[in-house]
Amino acid sequence: MELNEAIKEIKRQGYKTTAKRKAMLRFFAEADGYRTAKDLINHLEPAYKGISFDTVYRNLHLFDNIGLMETTELNGEKHFRISCSHHHHHHFICKDCGKTKEIEVCPMDEVHRALDNYAIEDHKFEIYGICPVCQEA
Repeated sequence: MELNEAIKEIKRQGYKTTAKRKAMLRFFAEADGYRTAKDLINHLEPAYKGISFDTVYRNLHLFDNIGLMETTELNGEKHFRISCSHHHHHHFICKDCGKTKEIEVCPMDEVHRALDNYAIEDHKFEIYGICPVCQEA
């Protein structure tokens, strides 16, 4: 999802598009992979002195609830990225740097066969490891 699409979606859902929210979304739109709330706070601190974890988390959860963000757990901490809603895919996630690589393969065909009588409502498939750049470091 692009920054302008995300801002339009906030408005469409009836929420204000403040400068702070736009700055938060811009950070994730420009990031290459998943980032933490702490990463976001460190980025925003020069422009928004004293920005609180509460403000950041409240907005991140709002963005997640309205479908603008994707979340994952890395090293025991929640990480966020702006949603990739253009087509169905999954991700390889580097455990060192948080960068992602799209994976076009989806295991759900096999899962549907294995769970024939079950009503599957959603799924998430991620592969964790170390990217080539981090392996060389």
